[in-house]
Amino acid sequence: MSPVPVHRPPLPVLAKVSWPDAAGPPPAATAAALAAAAERLASGQLVAIPTETVYGLAANALDPDAVALIFRAKGRPATNPLIVHVADVAMAKRFASDWPEAAERATATFWPGPLTLVVNKTAAVPDSVTAGGATVAVRCPSLLLTRKLIEVADCPLAAPSANRSEAVSPTTAQHVLEGLGNRVGMILDAGPCEHGLESTVLDCTVTPPRILRPGPISANQLSEALGCDVVTPTPPAKETSAGAGQGTASVARSPGQRLRHYAPRTPLEVTSDAPAVVKALLAAGQQVGWLARHPANASVRELAASAGLLVVPMPESPAAYGKGLYATLHALDQRGLDRLVADPVPDDADWAAVRDRLQRAAS
Repeated sequence: MSPVPVHRPPLPVLAKVSWPDAAGPPPAATAAALAAAAERLASGQLVAIPTETVYGLAANALDPDAVALIFRAKGRPATNPLIVHVADVAMAKRFASDWPEAAERATATFWPGPLTLVVNKTAAVPDSVTAGGATVAVRCPSLLLTRKLIEVADCPLAAPSANRSEAVSPTTAQHVLEGLGNRVGMILDAGPCEHGLESTVLDCTVTPPRILRPGPISANQLSEALGCDVVTPTPPAKETSAGAGQGTASVARSPGQRLRHYAPRTPLEVTSDAPAVVKALLAAGQQVGWLARHPANASVRELAASAGLLVVPMPESPAAYGKGLYATLHALDQRGLDRLVADPVPDDADWAAVRDRLQRAAS
């Protein structure tokens, strides 16, 4: 008796997109890909899209059924809200019941760009997008291709990172394909992301404004633009049963609040005693990857030639480290290692986003 064939959805359509001359119209192939993606979005399907931060898993933010597909594809808890991507400030204001002065100043300085604002929402935004909360997170991406897609689709896009929940965010189309496979119908491939870390999230519904998730826009930059100090986030703490990571059972106001997030499959430890930890793991017969901030140090050189150890020199600047972190974790997950060890990064404002991602990835 011949085996019954198993039906599997096809792998997603992978469309290369580029816009080398931003002053003119997009190339014909890119325009066609954007039109095809917009058609899918209009019919309630999911499309993986590039942004300057990470790749997003996009759906029409005003279509509750399409939004539900995002949660299903990612295995994302319903308590974790989504960011709504808009083409400009005017579109963002359509979904905000009020627009505080802090939002006005922040957008004047940082939009389009890697800054998400939390504002009070209107009834037009489905509750599933905001995890049932009264606020919505909105962002205008700096990548022209993304804004053009929103314009062609003629709708805001709910677009969390295009990966399974808690996993490392994708910074290339290949990462999306490896992580989601046929859970998404189309991937727009614009090459590696510019920043490689998710946007800064600023809550504009409180005074003074509060950073809910650190990102490429620093607290110092925000304070200067807003003309006031902003409240910076505390280190990740034990989650509530709802998974909000806020220290209460209230609805999360922003993504990126869960204790375990951005995590590779290979267990990761961040430690100031990395040489000793690595040595002990090697002695136990473990295969180890070491994200080393000072690879020229004697303690690193002493162990570098050890069997079973892969030393990965990490950049010295926070921007470069952030841009390469997720790509490094994706690559190390392909090596079949037993453990990952990372040196801690500096405890200052410039490193806040990288520090946050490492802490959550190691939880």
